[in-house]
Amino acid sequence: MVYYFTSTAVSPPATIYMGKDKFENEELIKHGWEEDVWFHVDKLSSAHVYLRLQPGQSWDSIPEELLIDLAQLTKANSIEGNKKDNMTIIYTPWSNLKKSPGMETGQVSFHKSTVVKRIHVEKRVNEIVNRLNKTRVESYPDLAEEKIKRQRDTRQAVRQAEKQQRVKQQEYIDEKRKEKEMRDYSRVLKEEHMYSNKSISGGRSIQEIEEDFM
Repeated sequence: MVYYFTSTAVSPPATIYMGKDKFENEELIKHGWEEDVWFHVDKLSSAHVYLRLQPGQSWDSIPEELLIDLAQLTKANSIEGNKKDNMTIIYTPWSNLKKSPGMETGQVSFHKSTVVKRIHVEKRVNEIVNRLNKTRVESYPDLAEEKIKRQRDTRQAVRQAEKQQRVKQQEYIDEKRKEKEMRDYSRVLKEEHMYSNKSISGGRSIQEIEEDFM
């Protein structure tokens, strides 16, 4: 089972989710998306809380109001951490989570410890926790199938974007080719006009021709 929450601290609202237990956490670790950000109480047992970023949003520029919601929800879902003040919540992109052989179920480390940020939580704010809990929805998604579909859609979007880029490049090349052809054509016309003038004047200048009539 996966719990889904909605944070209205930002617009459009943000999707937050977490597993029911350590076994669900293991599945979330395995089937996370590239745009997911993982949250956990530092040095204590807690739920693995995930934020699904909006398109174009970066994990290191999450709005402060949303970070506060995530930190409060993570703290509230730690048996020990929920009872303590002045807690630290850590977060990192899902892609930075590292699962090594021999680790316990639900346990993770990081590929790069430098790609981890921290939030200080002074105390639990019931108003925030209650607001988020009211949005909780329990679901039994096929996480593996959802990820496969997401990857397929992503590849399709990338191919479409590449196709559009190739079309734009070809249009640019065609436009420049036409501009060059027009310049070449204009130069030819100018040269032919100059040649015609010389033929009429016998190669003499306009001043010489005018002197003949004086």
